[in-house]
Amino acid sequence: MRKLLSSEHFSVDGTLIEAWASMKSFVPKDGANKPPKGGGRNAGRDFHGEKRANETHVSTTDPDARLFRKGPGKEAKLCHMGHIMTENRHGLIVDARLTEANGTAEREAALDMIKDNVSPGSTIGADKNYDTADFVARCRKQGCVPHVAQNNMRRRSAIGARTTRHASYRVSQIKRKQIEEPFGWMKTVGVMRKARHCGRELVEWFFVLTAAAYNLIRIPKILAAAG
Repeated sequence: MRKLLSSEHFSVDGTLIEAWASMKSFVPKDGANKPPKGGGRNAGRDFHGEKRANETHVSTTDPDARLFRKGPGKEAKLCHMGHIMTENRHGLIVDARLTEANGTAEREAALDMIKDNVSPGSTIGADKNYDTADFVARCRKQGCVPHVAQNNMRRRSAIGARTTRHASYRVSQIKRKQIEEPFGWMKTVGVMRKARHCGRELVEWFFVLTAAAYNLIRIPKILAAAG
């Protein structure tokens, strides 16, 4: 039997999955939205001057979707957030989950995946979005070594020389970037860039199924390359 998975080195990341809902469906929870102009199924709405937020608005098409923007200057969209954990040997997915899209979802989901899949002493590679004192401390509390990319925009990174001086940290920084490959496949070949269903439970089912399909496609290629 060939050992395809690393049992000590992992990477985590999250990505936005656009919801199957238009911005026209994002209306005030109190029902105070203005009637659409012109009527019909695809009537226009005037959003000018209207402040929209998850606290006050909800999508009538997919109530589980949340308005979220990935970063400054990015367009806010109705989304879910998908998360995967890969092992660093061949980049196979060992866990996949879908959560609400919010500012802490990536780190919370990563900690849950670490708890369920990773043994103490393992390394966890992640990008700079995970460079927070809370995530690093909770990762270490679970007995893992956080190989998180340092966020140069912060005055002080939560990752210091005690971690970055080791060669294994540099290896993790190279390996963690491979997690973009399954995300790319899932969004293009697996057509998960935009959900085709409504409701977080159903969207997550398809997200996990697509992650499994990625592994099924990837494993034969790994075995063939190994001879």
